Amino acid sequence: MAVAEAQLYAQVSNKHRSKSTSALLDSLLAKGFPAHIAQKALAATGQKTIEDAAKWLHSHCNDPSLEDPIPQEYALYLCPTGRLHNYLQEFWKESKRQCGKNRAHEVFPHVTLCDFFTCEDQKVEILYDALKRVGDSFSQCFPPSISLSLHSSSSYLGFFIGDSHANILKEFALAFSSEASALADCHVKPCLKQLHLTLAHKFYPHHQKTLEQLAKCINPGEACQWVAALYSRDMRFVHYQTLRALFQYKPQNIDELMINTGDFIYVDPTQQSDVSEGWVIGTSHRTGCRGFLPENYTERASESDTWVRHREYVFVTASRFFTQTENEPNVKLNGEVHNPSTSRNVTNVLSVQNATLQRGVLVMRHGERVDQVFGKSWLQQCLTADGKYYRADLNFPSTLPKRKDSVKHFEYDPPLSCCGIFQSRLIGEALLDQEVTVSYVYSSPALRCIQTAQHILQGLKLDQKVKIRVEPGLFEWTKWEASRVIPNFMTVTELAEASYKIDISYRGNFPLSSLVPSESYEEYVSRSSAVIKQIITACPSKGKGVILIVGHGSSLASCTRPLVGLPARDSSDFAQAVRKIPSLGMCFCEEIKEENKWRMVNPPVKTLTHGANAAFNWRNGIMED
Repeated sequence: MAVAEAQLYAQVSNKHRSKSTSALLDSLLAKGFPAHIAQKALAATGQKTIEDAAKWLHSHCNDPSLEDPIPQEYALYLCPTGRLHNYLQEFWKESKRQCGKNRAHEVFPHVTLCDFFTCEDQKVEILYDALKRVGDSFSQCFPPSISLSLHSSSSYLGFFIGDSHANILKEFALAFSSEASALADCHVKPCLKQLHLTLAHKFYPHHQKTLEQLAKCINPGEACQWVAALYSRDMRFVHYQTLRALFQYKPQNIDELMINTGDFIYVDPTQQSDVSEGWVIGTSHRTGCRGFLPENYTERASESDTWVRHREYVFVTASRFFTQTENEPNVKLNGEVHNPSTSRNVTNVLSVQNATLQRGVLVMRHGERVDQVFGKSWLQQCLTADGKYYRADLNFPSTLPKRKDSVKHFEYDPPLSCCGIFQSRLIGEALLDQEVTVSYVYSSPALRCIQTAQHILQGLKLDQKVKIRVEPGLFEWTKWEASRVIPNFMTVTELAEASYKIDISYRGNFPLSSLVPSESYEEYVSRSSAVIKQIITACPSKGKGVILIVGHGSSLASCTRPLVGLPARDSSDFAQAVRKIPSLGMCFCEEIKEENKWRMVNPPVKTLTHGANAAFNWRNGIMED
């Protein structure tokens, strides 16, 4: 493309493609909206179209903060497009798949020019004008390509920008900062330290090598068109978690939140301690309303998913234009990139890693327990006057296993519900479908865990081949026991007589008598760390069999973190994380024997998500008016 054509393209690209802000505002004022509310709607939607602003106003009609004069926060990012962007997107996808999510996945690939600052709604158009003027003044000196060099440490991986090019970008950021600060009366701070494009941040140290191998598949010299883009976010929810709704939920109580599939919900982790298990309290991004919602209707979203892109300035140079050929990456409409050369590189990385894999450890929480559904007094609901058990609801188990002492001991050692049994068997069948070979099974002495292990083995068709080793050391943190005493568990003999496939010859690493009521967090962490190491030592390292450990929500962190070499979480963070682990939530660790270490990877099967099903009385609402 000729230089004149490139310059013409730049002029067209950097014009506002929508009505001016004043025209949009006039249209909203003509509809009867107050000026400050109309300006708020325009700022929240990127001041693009009257339709977007009107839709936002309609959705936020019940927003209790609609009248609050809270401005948006804005940031100026330099974003890559073209083939380099495609390679970066492929890295984002593969690094998340292989190593799990790290801080870099919260935001798209970018270089920060000016970090977040506040600007009053009525002055946002000044930011647009400043970006346009400063972009025009730097368009001739903007480098035709930006020098990127890979840097890596135990917690950071990314490209550093070469000094000569970084100086130009810093001057651009400083010029925008000066204009915006002076004209829009806001404090804009340019980034004047080492400019960089982050690939991974705050990841587990044992993932560093894998991430580096994936990063080397990226050619930083690939053709790229750089765009300076202005983004905004809601400053009230900066430190919140962002969830995405997987299903629609219609409130059944006045304090519950209406959500549609795809909605984003802001959740403050510090406000969840008093919320009922399986629920969260959050604020809808779409409506601004706040309420309770079922947590299993959601999944974690990225921080930037709710950000709004306002205006951009495209830096175009004649040398950067190229024509796509059959050998270049193709981008699907949904944003997924399929690039043959990148895929081959990634495949090579995977094949090298798989060649060294040995054993696996699958740590799993038990299935749904009856008191989780029917409350702590569940046993009173299904005992006759003479103490005999009967099935008061179809989700109660059909029978209770026989035990020599009182049936009332089941109150603190509850069985699985019928749904819990179904869940466990379904997970076993899924493991069978994935051809997962389970060689050893360890279980907490809690009845719900032993039943979960039994039904998983049945789903795997291994219940006649693999026996369950009951390990008291896998019991949950005793401080959380409601009775403040260690429950009276069924003995190994009683379990075997009740047809559970128990290894009666196994002697636990921690006898039941060693469990201390209300143990400290440090004692629990030490116990869990010791028992997982003893289990690994007891299972031969030949072959690629999986060691299945069925425990409690707390087991997922307390058994896997010491295995992969990570320190224990702070007790408050630990409690928050455990509260969110659903029935049959699981973590999977693989051994890299040649390196004498373990790493955490994606579990071999998908998660199990389902909705609530409340008790129903046909008289209520059917016969009664």
